[in-house]
Amino acid sequence: MIDPDMTPNILLVIVVAGLVSTGVYLMLERSLTRIMIGIVLVSNGINVLFLVAGGASGGAPIVGSTPTEEMSDPLPQAMVLTAIVITLGMTAFVLAMAYRSWQLHRHDEVQDDLEDRRIASIAAANQAIFSDSDTPDVTSDLDLDAVEARDETGEGRRR
Repeated sequence: MIDPDMTPNILLVIVVAGLVSTGVYLMLERSLTRIMIGIVLVSNGINVLFLVAGGASGGAPIVGSTPTEEMSDPLPQAMVLTAIVITLGMTAFVLAMAYRSWQLHRHDEVQDDLEDRRIASIAAANQAIFSDSDTPDVTSDLDLDAVEARDETGEGRRR
């Protein structure tokens, strides 16, 4: 038999699914501001999930003031408090990165790394990344690649 106190509220489950899915979508963007908002949304969704999974609310978990069978579980609440602190730290870190990116480049878009582009072009050409006695040498000049790299923001390189 299903315990009615342990069945989750369907509205809270929908809220969790909406927050987590929207947060994941935003974290896949290139803008650090959107990534930060995505982190906050995912964190809030997981916090609501912890509280939903914790079961029905009950009395204060203090021995002597509440009967044992009516006490609420304090573990989900402690985990949510810990998650809030971790989210605050992550948000502060991403916000600092976005601010620094804005100071340097006047945008907060994350660009591809030059080395990642080089490895992707080698992989696309089906060439070996390392030299081996069985394969020809693959040479690449990173300075030349940096000049030829496409700036995704369209602003060009500032010096």
